[in-house]
Amino acid sequence: MRPLWNGTVAFGLVVIPVRLYAATERKAVTFHLLHAECHTPVKYLKWCPRCEREVPAEEIVKAYEYQKGEYVVLTEEELESIPGPGGHAIEILDFVELAQVDPIYYEKSFFLEPAEGAEKAYALLLHSMREEGKVALARVSVRAKETLAVVRAYRDRFLLMETMFWADEVRSGEELRIPAEAPLDEREKAMARMLVETLSSDFDPSKYENRQREAVLALIEKKVQGKEVVKETRPAAAPIDLMEALRKSIEGAAGERKLPPVRGEGRRLRKAANDDVEARPQ
Repeated sequence: MRPLWNGTVAFGLVVIPVRLYAATERKAVTFHLLHAECHTPVKYLKWCPRCEREVPAEEIVKAYEYQKGEYVVLTEEELESIPGPGGHAIEILDFVELAQVDPIYYEKSFFLEPAEGAEKAYALLLHSMREEGKVALARVSVRAKETLAVVRAYRDRFLLMETMFWADEVRSGEELRIPAEAPLDEREKAMARMLVETLSSDFDPSKYENRQREAVLALIEKKVQGKEVVKETRPAAAPIDLMEALRKSIEGAAGERKLPPVRGEGRRLRKAANDDVEARPQ
């Protein structure tokens, strides 16, 4: 694995240099989009409908739409000047009970690895949280976005950081139409408890498989074995008409200024181009 960045965990006056690694990865089967007629990969262009042309990255700016069709443009310099946590700093704010943090707040997981020479301070923080049964709430910036995070002991061996949603990013669900208390028969409740007990077991994520992904991979392998494979085609370069290119160049230059006298091969090429122009129907 490659670290996403090198930074620090800071609590009080203690600063622990760490490396940040992604702890999870999606393994969904991804597809390329091809043109059905020629099997060429389709390109997505940043297109300006008013100028009717592709827009290069250097001509694109960030803007906030504060009213329909009206925007406030923000420059990169203005965005960088906004105060926030250091780009590579995990600032611990509080220590709380893990059970108090609702899992709905969790977003993405990252491993924290101590840098060389920081092993003792890293182990001290890990040991302290493990003994107290606490996790650390922190503020951090990941990929230029400030976020709340939880730092906790993972498998009693190392520290794991979970980025979180802010409180106003979690919906309350109050708009859902759910009855406050549905009438339940005692026999129904007893049967439901019995079913829960029958299906209860220890959590083992390895026993659950992504059946859809396995089926898609099996289908792909079957097509490969059956030689149902199409090869990418690329558009051929347009042939260059040398005489036409030279003729246009001479015409363009002649229109701007009087051409200087030319000799040898240059005279022959100019005469050929002029003869070609005169021979064209007007």
